[in-house]
Order: sequence, then structure tokens, then C-alpha cells
Amino acid sequence: MSTWNPDNDVDLLSDSEDEEAVAMKRDYHGREALLFVVDSNLLAGGVERLIEALNIIRTAFISGMMVNDKDLIGLLFANTKNSPLPLESSALDNIVVPDNCAVFLPLRQLTKPIVEHYLEFMGGAETLFAKEYGLAEPDGCGRFDLMIRLCIELLEKCGKKLNNAKIVYMTDVNTPHPPSSNAFQASLQKASDLEGKEIEFHVIPMVDDFDYEPFYKEFITLSRAIELDAFQVPDAQMLREILADRKLKQDFLRRCLGHFNFVLGPNLSMSVQYYNYFQRRAFPHKVQILRRDNSVVQSKRLIMVRELDQESEEIKHEYQIKSTGGWYSCNVGEKNLRISMEEVNKIRNLHKPQMMLLGFKHRSSLPEVTYSKPSNFMYPDDQSIIGSKRLFRALWERCLAREKIAICLFMCKRKSVPRYVALVPVEAPEKEEGKNYRSLLCGDGFKIVYLPEAKHIRHLDMCDWNKPENAASDEGVELFQKIIKKLRVDYQPNLINDPTLDALQANLLALSLDFTTDSKGIDNLLDTTQQDKRIEKFLPDYEEIFPADVEPAKKRMARPATEGASAPKMPKIDMDQIKSYDFVMGLIKEQRLSTCTVVQLQFILKEHFDVVLNKTAAKAKLLEKIQELTT
Repeated sequence: MSTWNPDNDVDLLSDSEDEEAVAMKRDYHGREALLFVVDSNLLAGGVERLIEALNIIRTAFISGMMVNDKDLIGLLFANTKNSPLPLESSALDNIVVPDNCAVFLPLRQLTKPIVEHYLEFMGGAETLFAKEYGLAEPDGCGRFDLMIRLCIELLEKCGKKLNNAKIVYMTDVNTPHPPSSNAFQASLQKASDLEGKEIEFHVIPMVDDFDYEPFYKEFITLSRAIELDAFQVPDAQMLREILADRKLKQDFLRRCLGHFNFVLGPNLSMSVQYYNYFQRRAFPHKVQILRRDNSVVQSKRLIMVRELDQESEEIKHEYQIKSTGGWYSCNVGEKNLRISMEEVNKIRNLHKPQMMLLGFKHRSSLPEVTYSKPSNFMYPDDQSIIGSKRLFRALWERCLAREKIAICLFMCKRKSVPRYVALVPVEAPEKEEGKNYRSLLCGDGFKIVYLPEAKHIRHLDMCDWNKPENAASDEGVELFQKIIKKLRVDYQPNLINDPTLDALQANLLALSLDFTTDSKGIDNLLDTTQQDKRIEKFLPDYEEIFPADVEPAKKRMARPATEGASAPKMPKIDMDQIKSYDFVMGLIKEQRLSTCTVVQLQFILKEHFDVVLNKTAAKAKLLEKIQELTT
């Protein structure tokens, strides 16, 4: 993506080696390999430093198993006194392990037994590491060049096709050998081998005051084929945090979501690509497991066609079909219309993915907050149309100079609904401002902003909250503006995790590996103590401007009968008395019939007059009916 500037382009019309190299990198079928190398010299600085490195690898193992278990991960120890064989010793049959190196885990896909084996090793690493592996004698310096050769051999003989290979060296020693020694020069020569085999080398300092100058600055620049002045010293603490989360810098080709043509007009198009600013975390597929042994329940879906007898409704004929052999049927008039799945797919695939330019608008016409879908990033590519980079550059520069945005109709993939989008030109930050591992998120290109439609606009009733009693004075508004400015924090996306996904991963780890994890959420981002100190001086003004709210008077609760409350009304006439017809007639003459309850009045009508009214009839209606029957 950084090479689409025409000033840096080579001859695009020739079959140069650069084009072939780019074509070789566009292979999406390989896997990522991550080989950890732990320097045993960490033991000399204290066992706590070694345990910290092993804990980082432990977190990377667990997150790697949860995020992408198809990648390969390995672990070896350098500068060791002993070289014990790994648990799977047959994996080293065709590999020569030099002295002062020990392979703990060859490159393998992460599985539950592998992670459990590593966790078991960590349980006794404080006491057993010095005994089983030890530190190379006499000065703790093994051959760095032989260690690199072993790493290259492990990566090449892993048995899988690799698309991205990394060596992660965790150490606290500034140089593996004295600068004047032959081993120092031999180690530098191995950097060219890494550059030729396209293997990335990363140093993770386990101390904050790490010095790259003696050796690693020159070694890394040679392995990446960059100038010595272009090397930037990274933050050691940040590197350790990124490694634990497995967020090492990846090639942008692995992040690409798709290729499409950008149609600018009749007979004028260019080839572009796009990707997400932030990778989406994919949830695992839902499965059903048996309670007794946690085994996965296998399910199979079948599509059956049955012919029923119209009279007896019994199955006359039954057969199985494939999913592609199904159809949709509907009644049109007196005829039954049947549409096959092949015909449906033809209708859905009428148009291929592309973007069509509709016009231009001033940048001020786009609101600052327009969110209906996460934005994407678009950049050019000469994969299908030669010269796309130059045309893209011209459009991007003119949009920046005139402060214009492009309004387009975008169909991102087949069988999708076209969306109206705005292409906003963005610039890459300065090298001093940008972070190395986030450089792919901020480049020169267009940001694809999805414009909201009528269905995305919500109709809010402003009368519910915009009332005179909710209004504040100008002094109160100004006070809260100051408070909000003090409560602002630096947004760091790498410190905020999805709470739903964290809970899911914690449950899966508890089920598979039988241990619990603590999810801190945004606790790492917010320092509540510091926030309280910032707004502490505003509290007197707040109490002066905003008086205490007057609580509404609470309703008095009814007292229970035990505390002297009135008990529910009891009937004044016994049911046995109203069974007598003479007694009922006496109540009528004395005009005391209203003292009876509704149930008693219904009983009188049924027992003495053979009349049944609705159970929901009111008492007045019952009294009126009895008076009518007795007159």
C-alpha cells in the first residue's frame, strides 16, 4: 500500500522482479507461523524475568488457540547448557539441533494437549528450568548464527505452506557476542538469509532500558532490507503487550476484504482494494456437546421430498435431494410457478462487485458523525488494470486540494445490496507521530463512509426530555463543560475488549483447560482515583449552582392487621340464614337486603327465584332484579 505513490513506482509495464515478488506475496492460502525464542540469560537477571517471558508466551498460546488455531506456533530456548528433547522427539529427525539450543515445541497447530503440556511446564519452571536447561557456560553466550539457522530450518520443514513467518526473540542482553569476535560477524551474515527467505525477525526486550545500537539495530535493518537511518526504536513495554495479544504487524494483503473496479465514467475504470480499519473478532461456531464427556454432537441435514395421497394423506413416494436441487413454488393465478435454486442464483448474480462514481460534494456537507456501518479503507492496485495507482493518486490529490468528497454507489460483494457511500480522502500521519504496528490503519487513500438511509434514521420525541424544568442556567452549562473536559481520557483501542467475547472465551477456557480468567474490561483505561482528583475542585461550585433535589413525599404504606389496621369486611348475614325464604322476605320488607354480599345475592336469585345472572353483574343490578321479582 505504501508503494502506490508514482514517485516510488518502477516501470509498471514491464515484467520486473518487483511485480513477480508482489504476485508471489498475493497468496491467501498460506498460514502464519510464529516461533518464540527465549534467551536463557533471562535467568541470570532473576527468575521473575524468565517467568514474565513465559507468561507472555502463555497468554499468546491461549489467545492463539481461541482466535485462530490454524496458525503454527513453536518454542525453543537459546543459550542453554543442556539440550533435552521435546515431548514429540520424532519431529526433530531431519533437523540438526546445535549446542546450547533446546527445542521445547516444534511448529505445530495449537491444541488442548499442547497448551496443557506448556501449562504443566510453567507450573515447575521456577525450580526445574535451571536443572533441565540451565545457562550456557562460561559466559552464557551460545552461537547466535546457529540459533538463527535452527529457526530457519524449523520454519522450512514444518510441513505446511507458510504465508507469513516470524521469529520472536525475547532477551535482555544488548548483544549476543562481543563486537570484535568472529561470531558477531557470522551472526550479521545470517540477517541476509532471513531477508532472502522473507522471514521477519522481532526482538522483544524484557527490560525497558534496552540498547539496540551494539547489534540488533544493524541486524534488523539487514533482515528487512531497509536503511540504517530508517530504524526506529520501539517501546519495549508496548512490544510485550502486543505480543501477549498476538497483534504483531501483519501484511496488509492478509487484511484485504476484496478487489473490485472503480468506474469513473464510460470506458474509464481503475482497480482498487479495500479492508476494515479494525479486524472483527469471529465468534466460534455453536455446537452441542454431551454432558457426560463434552463430546461434540454430530448433526446432519437432509432435504426430503414426499408425495402424499390426497384422500388418505399417506406417503406414496419419498426421496432425498441435494440443497442445490431444491426450488421455490408459488401460485400465480390458477398455475403453480416453480423457480429452481439455479435460477435464483442467476438473478442474484446479475452484477459483479464494483463501485460507480455519481458525483462530488464539498467536504463540509458530510456530518462529522454519520454512522450506519463501520467504515472501510480503499487503496489502489494494478492487479487487473495497469495504471490504476497513477489515476488513483490524481483523484486523491485533487479531492484533497479542493476539499471534495466523492459520492458513489458501492456493491461490495455478490448477492449483496448496493449502498450509497462517500469517499473521504485521508492522509497518513508523520513518521514521528505514527505507531509502527498501527501504520496500516492510517495511510494515504480514501475512507469509505456508508451513508445512512431512511431506515437508519430514528425519530426521537424531543418533548420527553426537552422541558423547561430540565433546563440549566448558562453558568451551570459552563460548569459541566469544564467537568467533561477534565474527564476526557486518551482513547486506546488495544485496552478495550469486547465484554461479550471475553465472557465467552472465559467459559471456553474454563471448560477446556479448567482454569479461570479475570476480565478487567475498561479498568485498564480509566483511573478512577485520578478522575476524582481532577473534578474535586468543581464540587463546591456544583453544590452552589445545583441545589439538592427535593425528594417527593412517599406514600404511607398500609399497616398490617396485627398493628391495628382495619380488617377486611366480613358478611353481616350468615349463609345458613338466607337459605330460608321467609328470612329473605323479611330482609326485603325491612330494606336490609343491601347488607348482603354479591355472592349471597347471587345465591338468593338461584335458590329462591331460579334466576342466574352473569358472575360479573354489579351488586346494584342484583338488588334491582330481586326487587323486580318480589313486586
